[in-house]
Amino acid sequence: MTRTPIAILGATGMVGQRMIQLLQDHPWFELVALAASERSAGQRFDQAAPWRLPGRCPPQVAAMQVLPCRPEAMPAGVRLVLSALDSGAARELEPLFREAGFAVVTNASAFRADPDVPLVIPELNPGHLALLDRQTGGDPDRGYILANPNCCALPLALALAPLHARWPVQALLVSTWQAVSGAGYPGESAWDMVGSVHPHPGDEEDKLNVEPQKILGQPGQPADFAVSARCVRVPTADGHLVGVHARLQGSPSVAEAAQAMREWQGEVQGLPSSPRPLLELTERRDRPSTRFDVDAGGGMAVTVGRLEECAVMGLKFYALAHNTVRGAAGAAIGNAELLVERGLVPGVSGRG
Repeated sequence: MTRTPIAILGATGMVGQRMIQLLQDHPWFELVALAASERSAGQRFDQAAPWRLPGRCPPQVAAMQVLPCRPEAMPAGVRLVLSALDSGAARELEPLFREAGFAVVTNASAFRADPDVPLVIPELNPGHLALLDRQTGGDPDRGYILANPNCCALPLALALAPLHARWPVQALLVSTWQAVSGAGYPGESAWDMVGSVHPHPGDEEDKLNVEPQKILGQPGQPADFAVSARCVRVPTADGHLVGVHARLQGSPSVAEAAQAMREWQGEVQGLPSSPRPLLELTERRDRPSTRFDVDAGGGMAVTVGRLEECAVMGLKFYALAHNTVRGAAGAAIGNAELLVERGLVPGVSGRG
């Protein structure tokens, strides 16, 4: 079966490199173009970007010429791009690709709060793709922007989805312990991180306070609950651990919540990047752990542990996800798979 050509914007960064890694031998996509800043454009990829992931850069990728991040620089036939741009560059460049007729799947936060931009997790809220009509006017040849959530909002929403469907969320208290890879390269100062934990200096808490409602609500109508979040950077390489205290309508028992999580299959099956099960529950009191659980489901599953009664909120648990796989590059690739499966890429037919 013919694979869909795909390009990466911001390919030289950590998330861009993770996209490259995950797209190797992908059954639906052929990586045909890498784009980055004008500083890198024109160079071979291995000259423009030292490889920052384990192993070696794939040889065929190392030899590719880096293109400028401009729509007119994309090879003929490419209508789907994955964006690993930082938010500032994304805000400037992604609309140019949209206006040029590209489907843009972005990992950046620049447009997540835009009411016309769906914030999608394929297995959880594929119905939110209906919001794309607000950008395209129903014209299948027009471009659009589709966003994946923040790297902590994503595992939080996935863990809550089977609970929210039966016992709607009323309020959340959330704490995160976030790996240094979430800051990219060179990322946080070694002085801040070595032998320390670092209260997050960015706007992670603001994102967590609003994104879960958009994901778990209806298209264009966020769910009605409050979130109070605290975020901390910790000296681990990969994996964001999320501590959740949840007040749920109906006050389900721990056993009922665990059963709902174990039985949940998600809204979509058959996407190459979607693991089974989506949620892996552990009964060990010392898990989930970034060392032992971060690669569950090829890095695309969420591990849930310490599901217990909370004397204040009703229910509490931990959720762990690989931040640059499930929380970033893999999330974007999963959304791209959903678009192809639904026949929503301009100029590309669906897969039935």
